[in-house]
Amino acid sequence: MDTPNVGIPERLAAGMSMPEQHEYLRRKFSRRKVLASSFATAGTVGGIGLLAGSSGSAHGEGAPASSPLTATSAPPAPVKVDGKLVAPFARHLAFGADPKTQMRVSWQVPFAVKSPYLRVGLQPWELSRKIEAEVRDLHTPSLSKKLPKVEQYYLHAALDGLRPGTTYYYGVGHDGFDPASPERMATIGSFRTAPATPEKFVFTAFGDQGVSYDALANDQLILGQNPSFHLHAGDICYADSTGHGKESDTYDARVWDTFLAQTESVAKSVPWMVTTGNHDMEAWYSPNGYGGQSARWSLPENGFDPSGAPGVYSFTYGNVGVVALDANDVSYEIPANKGYTDGKQSAWLDKRLGELRADDTIDFIVVFFHHCMYSTATHGSDGGVRDAWLELFTKHQVDLVVNGHNHVYERTDAVKGGEVGKPVPVGASTDPTRDGIVYVTAGGAGKDLYDFPAGVKDSYEGNVEDRDSILSFHWTKARLPDPDRVEWSRVRYTGFSFLAVEVTAGAHPKLTVSALAENGERVDHFEVVRGK
Repeated sequence: MDTPNVGIPERLAAGMSMPEQHEYLRRKFSRRKVLASSFATAGTVGGIGLLAGSSGSAHGEGAPASSPLTATSAPPAPVKVDGKLVAPFARHLAFGADPKTQMRVSWQVPFAVKSPYLRVGLQPWELSRKIEAEVRDLHTPSLSKKLPKVEQYYLHAALDGLRPGTTYYYGVGHDGFDPASPERMATIGSFRTAPATPEKFVFTAFGDQGVSYDALANDQLILGQNPSFHLHAGDICYADSTGHGKESDTYDARVWDTFLAQTESVAKSVPWMVTTGNHDMEAWYSPNGYGGQSARWSLPENGFDPSGAPGVYSFTYGNVGVVALDANDVSYEIPANKGYTDGKQSAWLDKRLGELRADDTIDFIVVFFHHCMYSTATHGSDGGVRDAWLELFTKHQVDLVVNGHNHVYERTDAVKGGEVGKPVPVGASTDPTRDGIVYVTAGGAGKDLYDFPAGVKDSYEGNVEDRDSILSFHWTKARLPDPDRVEWSRVRYTGFSFLAVEVTAGAHPKLTVSALAENGERVDHFEVVRGK
């Protein structure tokens, strides 16, 4: 690709980590005072208590709003367009730290608008509350002769003090575009908060989606599951198509506009909870290449450092604790951000898993992140992830781990101490307190599919091809693939797919985990039931 018109010389960038690149850029451009966050369209944090007497902050726990953006040239003045001609798009929801009482609503506008806001209420014709939106404008410089400068405007409103188990209706607008007006009623969306006490529900998950027909087809199948939330295990849209986490990567910020429009049919009503993959390290935004993610998403801010690691957080829904991690911090394979948290993420993980396991109301712990702990497909397994977190998962008896990175569906037996603790064929049940942990690679969300090792056939429901072992590899600290023969690869499917998990609460809680292909057919299912 063309060398970017500003930035780090190729010969230097090749040997620098992402934190070193950012430090270089900060020194180089310190006199230019460039693009902290112009907030050219005005607007402040929009937290408000709804129908329950709360007055929470959009950033929770009293945390200040982050200033996610740093670039290499000042943005131009915003284009002025009559607000009535500008329609919001790309609505996507996310929980706050407490899904029973908090929801974050995000959206996008193609031009700067005046006084953006959200309306919300208990009926679609009674959007009585009006909340001012926060504007996070994102400026991306021209990164090659073929790409223009890009201005993007992301808007966010925080809803706190909501009633548990309640359906709310909302509309987003600005001066000249009122979602409550009769002619705009078709733009109204809805969501439901988590119930006050645990009950049966479904959540879905995948990684590595991108923009494609297959990605869109998966979205429509997901919507049909009526999930309470969706987990996206990194490599979200592939605006950075290279995925090395370096400024020399090929990057087109406009891909985000297409992706968020594609996803809106689901994400406008189903909280879309993301974490970061290697293709989400967008080196043109600080800190750590995550400024773009901080501009586009409002995620729970209860991780170890929400301003610098937006993809690290946790939440509880019913009887399930969910933990999102940033595997870029520990990856041996793709080391651009390796060690950027200086061990803080792993320390937080140990503490958080301990808190969840000590909570009598939590039956199951689900962890999701990008790089594979156990997989035999193209990228193999990441030894860095294993070295950093395997002991912690075992210590706290995590019940299910979901990864992406490899663009296939692959599921292990119950793994204990790095070996098979119990075979878990299709339709079987496993107990993490005794057998070990099942690891699922759900990377068939829509991006081009990968392969398993030569000679290894798919093996899935209705087409079982069991093997005693598979020759695969894991990445070492020296960034070398180390061959190993594994026995834990139980289910393999090279097709577009996603994960659907039905959670049962009560006296006999269980996770019923299914993998569904793009055509709607089930390709795997198993149960997780904890011993008492």
